[in-house]
Amino acid sequence: MDLSDLRLFRAIVEEGSVTRAAQRLNTVQSNVTTRLRLLEEKLGTPLFDRINRRLVITPAGTLLDSYADRLLSLADEARDAVRNTNAPQGVLRLGSMETTAATRLPSAIADFRRRHPRVELRLTTSHTAGLVQDVLNHQLDAALVAGPVVHPDLEQLPVVVEDLVLISAADWAPIETSTDLARRGPVELITFREGCSYRQRLLDWLWREGVPVARSSTFGTFEGILGCVAAGMGVSLVPRAILGPERAGTGMAQPALRVHPLPPEVAKVTTLMVWHRARSRQPAREAFAESLLRLLGVDSPQS
Repeated sequence: MDLSDLRLFRAIVEEGSVTRAAQRLNTVQSNVTTRLRLLEEKLGTPLFDRINRRLVITPAGTLLDSYADRLLSLADEARDAVRNTNAPQGVLRLGSMETTAATRLPSAIADFRRRHPRVELRLTTSHTAGLVQDVLNHQLDAALVAGPVVHPDLEQLPVVVEDLVLISAADWAPIETSTDLARRGPVELITFREGCSYRQRLLDWLWREGVPVARSSTFGTFEGILGCVAAGMGVSLVPRAILGPERAGTGMAQPALRVHPLPPEVAKVTTLMVWHRARSRQPAREAFAESLLRLLGVDSPQS
């Protein structure tokens, strides 16, 4: 049973006659009769009773009629949706770093859903390395990751420049240089798991400055990182934005944390939206990029 069978069956039901159905379908009566018989054989039940040269629909035919109406309507809807590919619709599989999802995405997602209600947004959070791999494996349509990202198969769009800061427990003295940090002896790090670009940036900076690292503890959420840092377990490198407006100063952020500024080459990092170069044009992805850039104040994306 295929769509052409259902259209033929519906024509017979609506016309009440094989002859009129054949005229409507621009074919000969014998073709309609043969195809109807084959459809009944496929289903293993008569769809019409032949009474005095009239076709009277059977209970099985009435049941099929209700399904045929829905199936043909759905097929028409699918055809129109595929043809109308310029309108954002369907599923958008988006990946994001945990901190970006918490600080940057809520307003962008709200704006996007309001403007494009026909798109189903599915958000996954992970670290930069994992997100990039998921995009390359076509498991994500796009991802928000920390730059720089260099890969021949990826397109990228700068979204926002994050200001990273070093955070410690509130009772630490201010740290203005790496020397101040080194004087405290080997430091303990509280970071996201391996693959996080912020974690690697912190390790690289400490290595360049000759600051010894005692050990590193990893967590899956920024709330866990903030809590452990506040408890005095170590230091971390985080975007200033996740601290919130009441904690984003350069001195005492709040009773539990102290914020320490970093050199510009360490502190400034660009968040990128990346997607696979070989993928077809996706209006939903482009529309989400526009929402991001509109709210974060970056120039509109190029076609």
